[in-house]
Amino acid sequence: MSLLKKPSGLSDSWFKIGLAGLLIVSLALRFWGLGRFNSLVFDEVYYVKFAHDYLTKTPLFDGHPPLSKYLIAIGIWLGNQMPIGHDTANRLAGAEYTTWSYRWLNALTGSFIPLVVAGIAYQLSQRRSYAFLAGLFAALDGLFLVESRYALNNVYLVIFGLLGLWCFLLALEARSPWRSVYLVGSGIFFGASASIKWNGLWFLFGAYGLWLVAWLLRWLQSKFPRNTELAVLNTATEAGPTNQIHSPLQRLTRLAPWQLVLNLVVVPAVFYRLIWIPHLKFYTTASFWELQKQILDYHERVGSGPKVHPYCAEWYTWIFMWRPVAYYYKVEAQGGPLFSSDPSVRPGSTVIYDVHAIGNPLLWWLSTLAIVLMFIVLTQQIVTWLTVQGDAQGQSGEELLDNDRRPLLNATEVWLALFLCVNYAANLLPWVRVTRCTFLYHYMGASVFASMAIAWLVDRWLHSKQANLRTIGIVAIVLIVLAFIFWLPIYLGLPLSSLEFRLRMWLPSWV
Repeated sequence: MSLLKKPSGLSDSWFKIGLAGLLIVSLALRFWGLGRFNSLVFDEVYYVKFAHDYLTKTPLFDGHPPLSKYLIAIGIWLGNQMPIGHDTANRLAGAEYTTWSYRWLNALTGSFIPLVVAGIAYQLSQRRSYAFLAGLFAALDGLFLVESRYALNNVYLVIFGLLGLWCFLLALEARSPWRSVYLVGSGIFFGASASIKWNGLWFLFGAYGLWLVAWLLRWLQSKFPRNTELAVLNTATEAGPTNQIHSPLQRLTRLAPWQLVLNLVVVPAVFYRLIWIPHLKFYTTASFWELQKQILDYHERVGSGPKVHPYCAEWYTWIFMWRPVAYYYKVEAQGGPLFSSDPSVRPGSTVIYDVHAIGNPLLWWLSTLAIVLMFIVLTQQIVTWLTVQGDAQGQSGEELLDNDRRPLLNATEVWLALFLCVNYAANLLPWVRVTRCTFLYHYMGASVFASMAIAWLVDRWLHSKQANLRTIGIVAIVLIVLAFIFWLPIYLGLPLSSLEFRLRMWLPSWV
């Protein structure tokens, strides 16, 4: 059953070529036709307007921290200096801005998310093949593509949170002084994620959760000290003897309490406070703490249900992708303002321009199954270990190693499974208590770890000795790629006939 043991799968050269290919494809998909829809799409009506207010030093109030609006404002200012993208412009935000100017920075930022995901996957497993698959599946997620093509804020929240976790993982492997550098960087990125929206804190909660789990497992191992070959904190790998290798879980417990408090409490808090300074220069009628209370009061007043917004979706519906969000929908005659050159559409007939914030359905559903399976296997692993430890009285190590209840995963796989499960739960479970209207895009933070789970399974299948499992792995990749291509028109807002549109709306709740 064990697979993730050594850094194999792809050569270093092919791995770098593959990552470069992912970046090129991601950039192309996000920048191609970026100026389409010369309007403010979905929540661009808020964020571009807020960015305009910062550029004109106009007081404003928003229900979220200000960092994403700063970034959009910087993008607008820089975009206006560029010699490209001036073919479409409007005054919908209060001044004449090109659509390129307020979208290009989001597109650039979103293009790097697959690489960050690949970096985290490699740091967890040291397997290039798994890292590439994790990055590929992130690139094939339609929701991330849609969010990257408009002046919205979720791509910033996700990439900062993921960068925080990546730096956290690097810190566990590094020696001083680089460990301190990575820990400070982790705290800054976690603070940046929370400075986009408060739910950016969920990534920080994931880091806290890993630390608590590591200490819990250390305590359990102290209660059951025998048979360390089967312990979930096992440090033995193929790389060398036990006394020379320390697992990431052990390294977590070796972080001094002051390091955790300084870097994962003080640094994020200080960053969050500093990021408000420019806003407070414009909004002088309330103090920092008064603004935090106003934001909290705002969200408590929002309410929920279809009367508040037709695309409200409860948290438990996200995992099934029950209610995606239509960001743009318009029916026009061919030759209208959004001219279609599709030869299959007869002259004078109508076409549908639709942008749906929807994930890749096959990737999404397979990811849900994979993360559930990972929770089950991880639970079995721990139960098996505890049971074996309970049976250790009076048995030798050799007798225990011959026991039928062997652990299902090796030490690296246990660490990977814990990391994904803890971070998935940290990004999903806090929403259980949220009473305001929520949307499918609030699942983006958790969905990253679910897609990393299916990548883990596919990588196992591809390297299995069983031909049927290798075939399943190949089929899974092909289906996910084909699904992405099939739904690509509603990610990019390409013209569709009524039949073509209906063929992509598999569930009535998607419309």
